[in-house]
Amino acid sequence: MSKDESWTDGEEAVGRRRGGRTFLAVAFVLVVLAGLYAAAALYFADRVPAETRIGGVAVGGQTPAEASRTLESRLSDEAARKVTVTVAGTPVRLTPADAGLSYDYEGSVEGLTGFSLNPSDLWNHVRGGVDRAIEVDVDEDALTKAVDAKTKALDKKPVEGTVALEGTTIKKTASRPGLTVDRAQVVDTIAQEWPQQRSFDAPTSAPAPELSQTEIDRFAKDDLAPLVAGPVTVTSTDPTAEGGAKDISFSVPADQLAAAVSISTKDGKLSATVDEKKVGQAAIDAGKASGQFRSAKDATVVRHGSGFEVTPSSTGLALVEEGIGAKVVAAMKKSGDQRTFEVAAKESQPQLTTAQAKKTLPKEQISTFTTYLPSTTGVRADNIRLAARRLNGAYVAPGATFSLNQQLGQRTAAAGYGKAGVIMNGRLTNDYGGGISQLSTTLFNAVFFSGAKIEEFHPHSFYISRYPEGREATISWPNVDNRFTNDTGAGILITAEVNGNEVTVSFHGRKAYDEVKAGKSARKNITPPKKIVDDKKGCVPQSPAPGFSVDITRSFIKDGKTVKSSSFTTRYIPQDSVTCTNP
Repeated sequence: MSKDESWTDGEEAVGRRRGGRTFLAVAFVLVVLAGLYAAAALYFADRVPAETRIGGVAVGGQTPAEASRTLESRLSDEAARKVTVTVAGTPVRLTPADAGLSYDYEGSVEGLTGFSLNPSDLWNHVRGGVDRAIEVDVDEDALTKAVDAKTKALDKKPVEGTVALEGTTIKKTASRPGLTVDRAQVVDTIAQEWPQQRSFDAPTSAPAPELSQTEIDRFAKDDLAPLVAGPVTVTSTDPTAEGGAKDISFSVPADQLAAAVSISTKDGKLSATVDEKKVGQAAIDAGKASGQFRSAKDATVVRHGSGFEVTPSSTGLALVEEGIGAKVVAAMKKSGDQRTFEVAAKESQPQLTTAQAKKTLPKEQISTFTTYLPSTTGVRADNIRLAARRLNGAYVAPGATFSLNQQLGQRTAAAGYGKAGVIMNGRLTNDYGGGISQLSTTLFNAVFFSGAKIEEFHPHSFYISRYPEGREATISWPNVDNRFTNDTGAGILITAEVNGNEVTVSFHGRKAYDEVKAGKSARKNITPPKKIVDDKKGCVPQSPAPGFSVDITRSFIKDGKTVKSSSFTTRYIPQDSVTCTNP
C-alpha cells in the first residue's frame, strides 16, 4: 500500500471512531433522560396531582395516606357538625357518628394516583389536578334508628274534642289534628343530600280526629242545649182534695235533668241519651219537695202498759209513675212554654193499714235474751245505751225484713257515738260505735229463739267469752248487717233496754212455735294463737285465745214435736297475743 493510500485509510478510521463515540454519547443521554423520566413517573405515580382539592382542602403532591390524614385533620370538625331536622317548627339534631353518617377520607383520594408514562398524565401530576367533593359513607340502618329516636316523640295522635255538661253548662274542648313524621322520606333525603345540606324540613301528615269540630259545635247547639235549656213543668190534679179536684203544678230543676244526660260518640257522630228512670225519679222527688204530695203512713204499734195499741195508718197522694220518665224526656226536647207535660195523681195506700195492724197485733212476749256489760261506765257502755234506745220500739210487720244497720244508721260522732273497742282484721282497735255488737248479739239471740227467719248475721272474727259460743253477731256500717224476716204470721214489736249491767232485747208478737231450742257441738278445728309485738301508736293489747269452730242447731218445737230444724257452723280465728311497746 502506498503512503497516500495509508493516510486516507487512517482518516477514515478516525472518522469512524469519532462517529461511534457520538452515538454512544447520545444513546447515553437518552438512557439517562429516559431513566429520569421513568423515575419522575414512578415518583408522581404515588402522589396526588398538584392542584387537587377535596372538599375544599388542598392535598396536591401528597401520598394517598398523607392526603387521607390531611382531610381527616382539616374536615373532622366539619364531619361532626350536627344535622338539623325540623318537624313542624320544632328542630331536632342528629349527631353524625350516631346517625351512621361519616366522611370517607380514604375513598375520597382513590383514583387520583397511579403509574403512567404518558407525558400528559405526568404533566397533569406536575401542573394539574381535580376539585372534588368529599366522599361519604351512609349507614341507612343507623340513620333510620337515629331519625326514629329523635322524631318519634314529636308524633301526635289526633286529639278528640269533647262535649260535657257541668251542671247545665255545656263545656267543649276542640278537636285537633295529629302529626305524623314521614321518617322514611327524611332518611332518604338525608342520605342523598348530606353533607352538602345539613338542615332538613321533615315532611309530615296530619291525621284527622274522628270527631270534627263542626260536629261538636252542631251537637252542642242543636241537640244538647235544648235538653238543659231550663226546668220542665209538671201539671196534675189532686183527686182527693176536699171540695173537688185541685190543680197541681211544680217544676223539675234543670240541673236534675242535666244529671240524667249522657253523651256518647260513634262513627264521628255525637249523641245524647236521657236516662228515663232518672228524670222520672227527679220528677217524683220534685213533686214531693213541692209539698203538694204526701206519703202514705203505715200503721204503727206501740206498747201501752201490758198491752199494745195501733196508731192508725193514713193514705197519701202520689204521681202515677208509669211512663213519667218518657214524658219528661219529651218535654226536655221542647222549648219555652212547651217544656211542660201533664201526669195523673192518685191516692197512695200504706203498706200496713190500721186493719192489718189490728189483725196481727202482738199478744205476748215470744222471746227475750240478755247479755251482760263488762262495765257499766265508759264510752262502750254509752254507745250500747244509745243504740238500745234507737232499737227500742221498732215494729216489724208480718213479712217485712228488719235491718239493724238501717234502724241505727251510721255510727258517727255527729250521731252521738264515741270511739270504743272494735275488731278489725283480727286485731282490737277503736272506732265510733264500738261495743254495739253486744246489742247486735243480744238481738240475734232474740231472733233465734223467736223462730223468725234469720237472713244475715256475721260472728266476730274471734270468740268473745261473754257471748254464747257460735250464737253471736257483730255489725259494721254499711256492709256487715244483722237482718231477719218476720215470718211468724203476726207483727213483732222489739223492746231493748240497758238496766244496770244487763242488755236485754225482747220480741213481742204471737208464737209460731211452742219453743225454739239451741244445740251446740264440741269445739273442733282448734288453732293456737300467735305472739305479736307491736310498736305502732294506737296498738291495743290482746290476751291469747285459740281459734275453733262449732256447729249450732236450731230446733222448732210444736205440740211437743220438732217440726223443723236448721244448723250452721261458726268459725273463729285465734285471738293472737299482742304486746304493745309504744305507749
